[in-house]
Amino acid sequence: MTKIKRNAALLAASAAVLSLTAPLTATASTAGAPTPLDWAKCEGSGLDPRQQCAIVEVPMDYADPGGEKIGIAVSRIPSENPQARRGALLLIPGGPGGSSLNNPSGKGQDLPQEVRDAYDLIGFDPRGLGRSTQVTCGLEYSDLATSKLRPWPAPDGSITENMATAQRMSDACERNGGELIQHISTANEARDIDRVRAALGERKLSAWGVSYGTYVGAVYSQLFPNRTDRIVLDSNDDPDHTRVSRAWLAGHEAGVEDTFPEFTKWASAPGNPDRLAETADEVRPLFLRLAGKLDREPIPWPGANPAELNGNVLRQTMLDSLYAPSGFPDLAQLILAAQKGTLPPAPPAPPESVLQNVTAVGAGTLCNDIAWPKSAAAYEQGVAESRVKYPLTAGMTRNAMVCAAWPFTPKEPPVRITDRGPSNILLIQNERDVATPLSGALNLRNALGKRATMVTVNSTGHDAYLANGNACGDRTVSHYLATGERPHRDTYCR
Repeated sequence: MTKIKRNAALLAASAAVLSLTAPLTATASTAGAPTPLDWAKCEGSGLDPRQQCAIVEVPMDYADPGGEKIGIAVSRIPSENPQARRGALLLIPGGPGGSSLNNPSGKGQDLPQEVRDAYDLIGFDPRGLGRSTQVTCGLEYSDLATSKLRPWPAPDGSITENMATAQRMSDACERNGGELIQHISTANEARDIDRVRAALGERKLSAWGVSYGTYVGAVYSQLFPNRTDRIVLDSNDDPDHTRVSRAWLAGHEAGVEDTFPEFTKWASAPGNPDRLAETADEVRPLFLRLAGKLDREPIPWPGANPAELNGNVLRQTMLDSLYAPSGFPDLAQLILAAQKGTLPPAPPAPPESVLQNVTAVGAGTLCNDIAWPKSAAAYEQGVAESRVKYPLTAGMTRNAMVCAAWPFTPKEPPVRITDRGPSNILLIQNERDVATPLSGALNLRNALGKRATMVTVNSTGHDAYLANGNACGDRTVSHYLATGERPHRDTYCR
């Protein structure tokens, strides 16, 4: 689902969490001696043969630690140089609804040698997901469309259908999600991480959190400050404890405005085989005109969900394509095809069972972390204002998603991120990021105060470190993970 991030399987928004005192949280999370892990070969293909998997048993409800247990699937590739080993580096996935279980074999191998020497690389499936104890809502297939999960209003700005969709999805989650769906939250993910730390036999844990994983990492650092070693937060969520996931959804307004100009320059560059216009200034009105036309006259698109290219599907494609410059051709080619009235084959979708699982975990996280307004009036005004000021996102960013009808009350208040704790956090952030804009990242930086240093990267795209950033940012993060040395002050990587 996605924090709102670029996986078609991810729900589009984000989440928040609870705040317990550190002593109470620590006691609840570490009660009882951890059972040694039973490592075995991981299931799946294409994995590094060194990667092993195990299950960590945790309470489903941390308020009842002696009650029902669930399993958290974890993976490990050991340090490549035991003499240089410092500890364990947890790869915290985005989402909510993302997995890092196979990341030790994947992006973990992009880490420089000195980092792979210093750490065991640890991945996991968050509670409810994948090879952990699973949850599902059993949604209607049409409600799994990304343009449905993101709450795009009707062409005239009406949110009536969005409210009906929220109710239908929430009813399904209440009917099919079991008790587990009430206990999926960022705070519980942080507690699960501390159980994983204990099961690994580590006194402290280092982490690399990306996207929604930055919020998880910040919450873990808030609830368990003395159990953190070196923490890297990459592509950072706004930690506003009064809005949490609503702030993340709203952040797409700034994210699109920061990033779309890069697309317009690319799409008007001479020699570009997917060129849309002769000048950058022509691209925005061209996009808006096409979206409006598709609102009125959708083009059939067999095999897609929905089975048509309408204005909101085009807008969702725009949002997805801005996650990285490598996605720009996808949007341009769809625009060129739509202008001709013909479309390419529908993009492949993940298996429905995967979409159902990911969507349920995303919904549980977003809606259990903080209560969303229930009244349509609370969204109507924001949608109307946003449509005028930010026409590219058409009001989606302030609209009602599944949480507007969620049947369960959050069990805990959101965690408030503060500057209390060790100074061991490094933030890295691209200047132009559609999903986690710089403005929200600066809010996290300010909340952490003296605990953090921030590296801002002159680059475009979501995921900065070893992905869409630059060599300067990559060197800075790698050096910190390998040596513990951060820049003395916030820095800018040109």
